[in-house]
Amino acid sequence: MFLDGIGKAASLAPGALGSHRHRFLVRVRGKAPAAAAVPLLAGCDGAFSTLTPAGPAASGIALLWWVMLGGAGLITILVLSLAWIALRSGPRATVERPWTIWGGLAFPLAVLAMLVGFALWIGERMIARDDGAFAVQAEAYQWGWSFVQPGPDGPVRTEGVLYVPARQPFDIVLTSRDVIHSFWVPQLGGKMDAIPGRRNVHRLQADAPGRYEGLCAEFCGLGHAAMRFEVVVYDPSGPLPDLAPLPQGSASAGGTAP
Repeated sequence: MFLDGIGKAASLAPGALGSHRHRFLVRVRGKAPAAAAVPLLAGCDGAFSTLTPAGPAASGIALLWWVMLGGAGLITILVLSLAWIALRSGPRATVERPWTIWGGLAFPLAVLAMLVGFALWIGERMIARDDGAFAVQAEAYQWGWSFVQPGPDGPVRTEGVLYVPARQPFDIVLTSRDVIHSFWVPQLGGKMDAIPGRRNVHRLQADAPGRYEGLCAEFCGLGHAAMRFEVVVYDPSGPLPDLAPLPQGSASAGGTAP
């Protein structure tokens, strides 16, 4: 026996079964988009999400991403609308030259020019400057990170943990002992390569105290996946964290310092 929506026995007539089936399909179709969005939205959060920025550089990157997504959505709607109009109107004589010039050349060039200009404006604000900012030395190796940062009694070396003050710009001076690596803290900013024999300077800033996950974003060998580190952001107006270096031979986030 079948039950209807309020628990009463439902008629087994073909029409009644069809009605119940229709209501069931309507319910399923109504919930399907929400269910499909769950796994997509789940990727927009977390320690390695670029869409949960915690600093000016990461905020600029996230803004650029949203602008590109919005622009791509509008262009998609425009193209689909033109396709729908063409299919609805059917075959007809038209002049190809205006469509080729304006739709095929002028419109893409205008969109790309605006996008490049906006990206350059965002990127220029991330460039490191000689303004006396807090500086940290970062040396990558297979497969870990070694940091040297200012401490209360002089420079302190730590393995796999970087300490920086909140609400202050700081520069990461990057180099490598062996192969090319890439320094990346997704919630604080973009990537920067660590190259043997070269010093690259990466400007970052954290908006608030907390702990942020970092990783190597350049494949560098068998231990690449475990080449992680942590950025501890402390309040400069409060007590300083314990910057005591790790004991000799302690394991870092991704390996042991050679």
